[in-house]
Amino acid sequence: MSILPFLSNATGRKDKVQNKKLAAEIAQGQNKKAVHELVDNLNNKDKNIQSDCIDTLYEIGYIKSELIADYCSDFLKLLNSKNNRLVWGGMIALATIAHLKHKELFNALEEIMTVVNKGSVITIDNGVRILIQLTKRTDYFKTTNPLLMAELLRCPIKQLPMYAERSLDCISEYNRHEFLNLLKNRSVECEKDSQKKRLMKIIKRFNEQ
Repeated sequence: MSILPFLSNATGRKDKVQNKKLAAEIAQGQNKKAVHELVDNLNNKDKNIQSDCIDTLYEIGYIKSELIADYCSDFLKLLNSKNNRLVWGGMIALATIAHLKHKELFNALEEIMTVVNKGSVITIDNGVRILIQLTKRTDYFKTTNPLLMAELLRCPIKQLPMYAERSLDCISEYNRHEFLNLLKNRSVECEKDSQKKRLMKIIKRFNEQ
């Protein structure tokens, strides 16, 4: 039985609650057939179905990334879509599987960064998540660390605390000094006390080590 009738728009909902519920059911049941149907319908003529499918797919990725990992190439294709909803949805899906498909994403890094450099906030957020996952690995570090630091340097100040906190897992003796200097220099840009407190907490943590 098709799962399309159970997607949000098909059930008359304008929010994504139904898609999250469906994603949880698919993940729990490890329903590979349903995942395949969702991927097939990323090319559906109905944009509402396209949106619901990518939404449900990345929600599955949050829960059980291995269920969607084999469709990495399909998500990469979405980065070239004229439908921005599919672009940032595809980037989220890729971010959820970056730890499993790091080779494929590293090989597609130029394409990913091209999209990140001109993308929406959500696209950039998840591009940064991909960079963080790749930078954790020593074989990609020399290539991806400069790209990650460049994103930390250029991002809006309101995004920096979140990006910095997410980056902690890939900070080592090889990029610690650069990372801390960047945070210290950009902390003067903070528009809110809460932003500066989050940055100073990270700086203090490293200074105490």
